[in-house]
Amino acid sequence: MCVAAIGALGSAGPLFAASLGLNLVSGLAQRSAAQAAAEQTYQSSLIANRSAEQAFAAQQEATADQLKETRKSSAQEKLAKTIQGLQARGAIRASERAGLTVNLLLADAERQTANARESINQAVESATRQYTRNVEGLVAQRDNRRNQLQSDINQAYNQIPSLGSVLLNTAVSGLNSYVSLTGGLGGVGSTGVGPQASYLTTGSPLYVS
Repeated sequence: MCVAAIGALGSAGPLFAASLGLNLVSGLAQRSAAQAAAEQTYQSSLIANRSAEQAFAAQQEATADQLKETRKSSAQEKLAKTIQGLQARGAIRASERAGLTVNLLLADAERQTANARESINQAVESATRQYTRNVEGLVAQRDNRRNQLQSDINQAYNQIPSLGSVLLNTAVSGLNSYVSLTGGLGGVGSTGVGPQASYLTTGSPLYVS
């Protein structure tokens, strides 16, 4: 049918055939370029994702180390406060005071020790809560980065025109040329299918859940 159409054009036939061939080559070249760009985006995203994962692991480890150090120093401080309380009560007993005064002094020393230990416990609990918030923030940052990279990959692969759309656009362009050369009634409208058409392949996933 295509050969008959070219023959019907007479001297314009070679021009029509050349135009048809150029349109097909151009469409395939655009498809190939889009495929190469998508592959480049995929590889770049893999590298960026590995870097993001390494940064996340390092930040999480540093945050955990900070909490461990806080707990260690707090335990040492609690021990010191306990020793100070024992020493204070020993000194009171050795003062040779008697009666209600000694009992009041001992109770006050015990209360001060208990208050100091409770303050340290509250500080540790606060540091633990802050650690949880920090880790949650790091996870959110990592996930946002991962999702953005995956979106970039999908977008790049969606820019690849399907082979069918390339052939269809070539056919439409050829039909327009044929109508124009044969003096037909106007051209055929575009299909709207081109390099921006959705490509069914979304690309390889950036990571496996």
